[in-house]
Amino acid sequence: MSNEREVYVVGAGGHAKVVVSTLQAAGYTVKGLFDDDPEKGAKSVLGAPVLGPTAEFGWLKHGRAVIGVGDNASRKTLARRFGDAEWMTVIHPAAYVHPSVRLGPGTVVFAGAIIQPDTVVGSHCIINTATSIDHDCVLGDYVHVAPGTRLAGGVELGEGVFMGIGSSVIPGIKVGSWTVVGAGGVVICDLMPAVLAVGVPASPTKNTKKTESP
Repeated sequence: MSNEREVYVVGAGGHAKVVVSTLQAAGYTVKGLFDDDPEKGAKSVLGAPVLGPTAEFGWLKHGRAVIGVGDNASRKTLARRFGDAEWMTVIHPAAYVHPSVRLGPGTVVFAGAIIQPDTVVGSHCIINTATSIDHDCVLGDYVHVAPGTRLAGGVELGEGVFMGIGSSVIPGIKVGSWTVVGAGGVVICDLMPAVLAVGVPASPTKNTKKTESP
């Protein structure tokens, strides 16, 4: 039987480093990481060994895990590839998450983040360092809210949305699936799916390829 305080991480890059540090701060032991970059095969991340390619993670028949990959589409692909994994939700002890908040499996909440009452966060989301998410927001699966982002009350982010560092959204706005809001962007009106929106106020500049992982 696996130890409930032992966790594996899929991915071993820079984002995985913050995932590992969050797990360690929350009292977990990271047993190892898996990554398909051969240059990471003999390395460790914050004392946790890189055990091999992601295929070797798939061979494990037990154990809890978190995806340590910042790219939303890649995280979706991995989550589907290893659909039988026991994905866990992780909250840094220096974050504030109101008890009424619902977090999906595989979601990570980093240090300094604040999530206010009755917000719903989907699966495999990243609530990054020092973000602020106010009441009654709804975040779809595979969303990444980058450091310093501010979401006012009642904001809805569709699946795979990426909110760039320091971006912000006024109350009640809906951002369509797989849309990207650039760093420092201020969203004051609804955004369609699969667009890149930049500036103050943020406005669409082009369509992005809508991600539909196999």
